[in-house]
Amino acid sequence: MTHLAPALLTLSLALTLGACQSTPGTEPRPEPVPEVNTASAEPAPTPAPIEYGNFTPEQLNRAMINELAGQRGYLPEAVRDYYALAVETRDLAVVRRASQFAAAAEDTDTMIALGRLWLEIEPDSEEAHLVMAFQLLEAGMLEESMEHMGSILAIGGELDFSVISGRTQYLLPEQRASLLAEFQKLHARFPEHETLHYAVMQLLEQSNQHAEALAELTLYKERHGNSARILLMEAQLHLQLEQLDRTIELLEEGIETYPDHRLIRFNYGRILVQTGNLEDAREQFEELVRMAPDDYESLYSLALLELELESLDAARSYLIRLQNAGERPNETHYYLGFIDENQGRLADAITHYLQVEPTFSNYLNAQRQAVRLLVQQTRHDEAHALVLSVSDGRPEVELMLLSVEVDALMSANQLERADARLTEALQVYVDNIDLLFARSLVNDRRGDLAKVEEDLRRIIELEPENATALNQLGYTLADRTDRYNEALALLERAIAADPEDPAIIDSLAWAQFKLGRYDEALANLERAFAAFPDPEVAAHLGEVLWTMGRRSEANRVWNDSLRENPESRILLDTIERLRNGAGS
Repeated sequence: MTHLAPALLTLSLALTLGACQSTPGTEPRPEPVPEVNTASAEPAPTPAPIEYGNFTPEQLNRAMINELAGQRGYLPEAVRDYYALAVETRDLAVVRRASQFAAAAEDTDTMIALGRLWLEIEPDSEEAHLVMAFQLLEAGMLEESMEHMGSILAIGGELDFSVISGRTQYLLPEQRASLLAEFQKLHARFPEHETLHYAVMQLLEQSNQHAEALAELTLYKERHGNSARILLMEAQLHLQLEQLDRTIELLEEGIETYPDHRLIRFNYGRILVQTGNLEDAREQFEELVRMAPDDYESLYSLALLELELESLDAARSYLIRLQNAGERPNETHYYLGFIDENQGRLADAITHYLQVEPTFSNYLNAQRQAVRLLVQQTRHDEAHALVLSVSDGRPEVELMLLSVEVDALMSANQLERADARLTEALQVYVDNIDLLFARSLVNDRRGDLAKVEEDLRRIIELEPENATALNQLGYTLADRTDRYNEALALLERAIAADPEDPAIIDSLAWAQFKLGRYDEALANLERAFAAFPDPEVAAHLGEVLWTMGRRSEANRVWNDSLRENPESRILLDTIERLRNGAGS
């Protein structure tokens, strides 16, 4: 329930009761007290009711009760009786007071009814027309609302229509179209009214009628001149019409004409960022921060620009300023964590990442980084505890963070620990394909081919057309064993499931090569290399060419790939092995 402020009620009670007479300034006269004959047996006659102006004591008493009711929170009841009192008395002071109560109660219907009564009593009241205009607008009765707005302008009153249009960006398209049509009708009646013309432009812009809005803006400038606000709208319209050069030109003119106008400078800086002119954008945001040191939005933009420009120390100083001011705590912790991580302060980075709150969009990214860094610092139990606490029983989050933990363990060559984590998880998430595949990769690194094959075959059993598992097992058998026919059968199933995957084509060719089917292998490797010129594919293609006696072609393939991948271990090992005669 909405309450009126007690102080307002106390003050207005005295004002209202003093103003509720139809003849202001007339003092009420008490009736003379009749004489009583004590000797008479007849009772004294009852005195006639005392009237105060046009009001009875009962009406005044109701007004007082309504005021007290509003003060004590019984606002709807007070609104109903005040409305009834307004209808009974037709007194303007009561109507106004009833309107105040109805407004406090957000009772639009009563406000409209009181507005109609008010205009019956005082047809040329600008205040009454204003009340009606906005209440009808609120109720969606646009045409009648515009009639009252027109009446205000016709009697010489003033309205700032841009206040209305500035709050209509979230209307449904059909609602905005109706409002625009009514504003355009009103503007036709009052073409010289400045804020009405501005509101029409703004509604056109909100309706994505950018060319029409720009045409109106040209007329507006002819009638009312230019201003910073108009320049900003013009720049925005040109931007929406994809006229970027004109947008930049206007904003540059704006900075020259209005050097202290921070919004023009902010928009100019933002456009420079969008066009990749980061150095120039940094100058604009530096100036914005100099002009207003507590402009934290510009300070944050400046910090992000320094990050983009890889000026980590400068970015860090701005982020610390934001943090000290209590602004954007999640963003500052996240990016300070990023900076500390990149500058080698891993413990500080972890601390920042862990202070990012779950409501922040990059919360999970922060926790991923914290898990990875904890593993890097051999704080394995803390990393795993973080995985479990952040996931909080949500399987998709736990599996995502577990993959980060396992990747970090593999990078740190903690293969047994990674295998143990995955085995533990598979006891909860039985036959989870991703976990089985991850464990196969760990055991491949450990050299335990039996476990690799066991997990991959379980995946294939669960999903017979899983091309990734078929390819992985087929390639492993072709490359690390002499079970070439078995490998070929698996890879033919993989290629049937995904015929265009260059990795599978490469694996199939490798099994064909191991079986001595060189022409088939060469055709498939050339096809795979054309789609995916990876150094491993280059190593395989070169080896097939070398084995077929086409050694100059093999050298050309290897040398071209080495220029792009000079540190590729598989390329270097293959070249060394074959050129030293081991494979000739």
